[in-house]
Amino acid sequence: MVFRSLILHGQAFIAAIQFLTRVPVPVQVPFEAKVLSRSLIYFPAAGIIVGAVTAAVFGGLEWFMPALPAAVIVLAAWTIMSGGLHLDGWMDTADGVFSYRSRERMLEIMKDSRVGAMGVIAAVLLLLFKFAVLSELFALVAAGDLPQWKLLALIVIVPVWSRWWMSVAIVGWPSARKGEGIGAMFSSARFGQASAGFVLAAALTMGCMLAGGVDAWPAAAWCAGAAILAALVGSAIAAWLNRKLGGLTGDTYGAMNEAVEAVLLLGVLLLLK
Repeated sequence: MVFRSLILHGQAFIAAIQFLTRVPVPVQVPFEAKVLSRSLIYFPAAGIIVGAVTAAVFGGLEWFMPALPAAVIVLAAWTIMSGGLHLDGWMDTADGVFSYRSRERMLEIMKDSRVGAMGVIAAVLLLLFKFAVLSELFALVAAGDLPQWKLLALIVIVPVWSRWWMSVAIVGWPSARKGEGIGAMFSSARFGQASAGFVLAAALTMGCMLAGGVDAWPAAAWCAGAAILAALVGSAIAAWLNRKLGGLTGDTYGAMNEAVEAVLLLGVLLLLK
């Protein structure tokens, strides 16, 4: 029984990595409802892989690269780690909700693989925003105003909490496409799995912060702040999208991930400055 449970959780962990990142995992797991629903627990683990690679690129470039080109490279690595999956959701969501059409037409537009003007504008603004914040963070480290390891630890945890929020959104709001799409794939997901994901996200955050030289109480404060900010931003966007679309879709989960990441990254910059 215990061995069976370990196998199921191992499959769920691999499914989370394969679903949310482009990290090559040469193991086949069944992408069925039970496995995917359990994978919500491990969404933060997928996030820490994205964050660790992003932080490693940041730390390596900080030694020899000027802030502006370094910020572009870090942003490219960050986007590539998820294969542009969430950015695509951000663009499709912008195309749909800013078309100001009927609910049904919005969903049709979001399903279209082609990107419209609003999607392009939204993507450009988001990438410019992240680029600007990253370049400011590079400048802080270059000026000696911030220990590098502390900043790298903070960069690592940003994708952890944005992906945890995706798990909450999946179980917290109905699917706009009844019986199809991402909603159907995660149909058996429950709050218990998102709650377990929260525990994992908090543990990963504390581990990163302590490894970055932050004392226990400040680390706990950073952890609480990241969780609260992710929940506030995510719930506001989810409630708005739910009113517009009558539920959420796979595209909106990706859009919320991007929005929460951007706000958390800005939060890091503002608090450090």
